[in-house]
Amino acid sequence: MFKWIGSIKGFVKEVKTELIKCTWPTRKELYGQSVVVVFAVIILGVFIALCDRINFGLLDLIIR
Repeated sequence: MFKWIGSIKGFVKEVKTELIKCTWPTRKELYGQSVVVVFAVIILGVFIALCDRINFGLLDLIIR
């Protein structure tokens, strides 16, 4: 009846074992990767904003 409880316990045990095997980044590596992600998001945001602006401009020309 409560067979799923054993399954959950086994899953949690396996997850814990796998997390111990992981190599975690150092503080310096984590900072460097975070800076890369922030800059990538900013660049992508600017690119999408420019594309949006261009599309609205073209649509405005077509409608008029």
